[in-house]
Amino acid sequence: MANTSTRTLRLLSLLQTHRYWPGAELAERLGVSARTLRRDVDRLRELGYPVQAQRGVDGGYQLAAGAALPPLVIDDEEAVALAVGLQAAAQNPVEGIAESSVRVLAKVVQVMPVRLRRRIDALRAMTVTAGWADQARAGVDPGVLTTIALACRDNERLRFSYTAADGRHTARHTEPHRLVSLGRRWYLVAYDLERHDWRSFRADRLSAPHGTGARFRPRPLPTADAAEFVRTGLDALPRPYQVEVLVQAPAEAVRERIGRWSTVEEIDAGQCRVRMTVDSLEWPIMALGVLDADFHVLTPPELRDQLRTWGARFTRAVPPENHPADVDMAWDGPSGQ
Repeated sequence: MANTSTRTLRLLSLLQTHRYWPGAELAERLGVSARTLRRDVDRLRELGYPVQAQRGVDGGYQLAAGAALPPLVIDDEEAVALAVGLQAAAQNPVEGIAESSVRVLAKVVQVMPVRLRRRIDALRAMTVTAGWADQARAGVDPGVLTTIALACRDNERLRFSYTAADGRHTARHTEPHRLVSLGRRWYLVAYDLERHDWRSFRADRLSAPHGTGARFRPRPLPTADAAEFVRTGLDALPRPYQVEVLVQAPAEAVRERIGRWSTVEEIDAGQCRVRMTVDSLEWPIMALGVLDADFHVLTPPELRDQLRTWGARFTRAVPPENHPADVDMAWDGPSGQ
């Protein structure tokens, strides 16, 4: 049987993983008697954990909400996820969130085992947030990101397989510089040793990364920072649509909303011209929709057509007042069940 302190921590961990534990099952998991389990529960209560007990043959235990938040027990993966999440929250524009997140992150990292702290420090130090607001990410194995981040931090040459946009597979040997979080994707900025030039690689197209053990002296980037390097590369890609729109709103207000993804030119105090270069028309439609202002599309004609299609669809979604659909129809899901 484990000593009392170890067993109490084990009990706490079990209570945090299930909403409710039957007493007999919980005692069996701990390898103790029902009487010993009751004593361990009492110890948790003395420490401030609100453990509720249900009496009877089918009785058991569960953690309840208390007046204060007691210490939590989390596993390795949960600790890494917590630290990465706190890092993201530290960059949140919501007032009061960033400062609190930094304090909590410092506490979490301070007590982490070295093996976990190394993973968190690598992700935190080697990731550059470029500032685009869309937080959705293309699927990337966290292990891949961690391996890349460690190689960036340690100035260790990195080999990996890469799949280009046309489907070609190549083996790459690089000097990794930084991970860049941009839009919906992660990018690795690195010096390609075989092509003798700087490159950015989409992390979701990268597989089997591994450090070679060879160290290198970092080279100067050709741009101010890694985020600018990725942006410059993306801007150079061919894009089929040149969008130009007149917006009935002050230029400064429009820049605050969508200035990071467009060029905003002031016409007068209440009107501005917005230009975008995009490979899909869905994004301009959503961006213009959040402006809460009237606008007129100058180019391209395809954007006008798509706006008409979206507008008709949205109009059909909202029946006129007193329409029978408001009273008699209900959404039963796609199967109608």
